[in-house]
Amino acid sequence: MSRLNDRARTPATVWLRLPDMEPAEGLVREWLSDQLGIAKNDIRFERDAQGRPRLQAPLAHMDCNWSHSGGFLLASVVTHARVGVDIELIQPRRRIDDIAERYFTPAEQAWLGRLNGRNKVRAFHRLWCCKEAILKAHGRGLSFGLDRLELLPDTKRRMQLQAMDAELGSPYAWQLEEWIPAAGYVAALAVKRA
Repeated sequence: MSRLNDRARTPATVWLRLPDMEPAEGLVREWLSDQLGIAKNDIRFERDAQGRPRLQAPLAHMDCNWSHSGGFLLASVVTHARVGVDIELIQPRRRIDDIAERYFTPAEQAWLGRLNGRNKVRAFHRLWCCKEAILKAHGRGLSFGLDRLELLPDTKRRMQLQAMDAELGSPYAWQLEEWIPAAGYVAALAVKRA
């Protein structure tokens, strides 16, 4: 777990087990209360037209996002920026090629097409996770279209934005991090500076 650094405006992020039947928003509220030193009752969310939660005053200068998969929760908060996170349990899917053909760009499909077996399954989930984190930070989520941004690995195998719809801004405005929080999972965090 990392703590919010207001001066550097780096995101604080937490990854934890999501207890059965526990609403994610309640856990996020508890985590934010601890991070910010604010009573849980003073942390208010309002959902926008796309259903994305937004912090309300006195925390309106902050952005918070969370994701859960396979019994785990990933949450992040940042000041004066937009943040999106995604966590995915890697699941072998028989139809990865079909999903990629429908939702990914031709260059992304070609990259996946050069991979086999577990490497392909993991790469698919990495790509999906990074795209979803970016689109969640943008505020429109998957409905915006996964094919409206293109990511490919760089020489160090880190996913890098290659191109994106003008509505998402410049690829240079985005910071993207990805990691393996535990065996069988991938996670991504996307931050767009104002």
